[in-house]
Amino acid sequence: MTIAALAPVTLAVAGTKGPSVYWYLTRSTGIVALVVLTAVVVAGILTTLGWSAPWWPRFFSRAVHRNLSLFATVLVAVHVFTTVLDGFVPVGLLDGVVPFQSPYKTAWLALGTISFDLMLVLLVTSALRFRIGYQGWRALHWLAYLMWPLAFFHAAGMGTDARLGPVQLLGLLCLAAVVGAAIYRLAAGGLGGGDPAASRRDAPAGVPVRQGGGRDGVYR
Repeated sequence: MTIAALAPVTLAVAGTKGPSVYWYLTRSTGIVALVVLTAVVVAGILTTLGWSAPWWPRFFSRAVHRNLSLFATVLVAVHVFTTVLDGFVPVGLLDGVVPFQSPYKTAWLALGTISFDLMLVLLVTSALRFRIGYQGWRALHWLAYLMWPLAFFHAAGMGTDARLGPVQLLGLLCLAAVVGAAIYRLAAGGLGGGDPAASRRDAPAGVPVRQGGGRDGVYR
């Protein structure tokens, strides 16, 4: 087949208007971000409880939790930027951090925006945990239990692929993982956390940790 014969086909394909690469990126990063956020929450609960196994040392939970948190933040940032660049829906950069601004599915979009804001708060306070103290840092980390459901319902109500069977199954698996981990935490250590000794061992060096008997924390 000659180049001349291929020319009409090439023009016809070029003239076909379809979803942009940004549209596929925003859908894929949204799905992957929910999975990674689920792993972040589960790893955080395991770290809090000081859970370990012969094949899963305690420090590994901390490393997984920390690294996946950074990865999830990058994924959500890419998710926001590609949504803006795609231009298919009226969503601007400000809508990524300020809720209830966009006219497009305002409530569902706001859930994702608030979840992203909470994620940034958790990331910044983790970076400043030496200044705010271990107890304050742990108290702020309760926001993770609000961040994840907001992200989950944002994906369920906003996601283009939320009606697809495989995506629905993936969402149910994420929900089961977080609910199961939360129940395990309540059964093992209650709302106050798990093993206090494990919390002291896992506290970053130089961070004050409150000991028993009401005494002030000591620095490691």
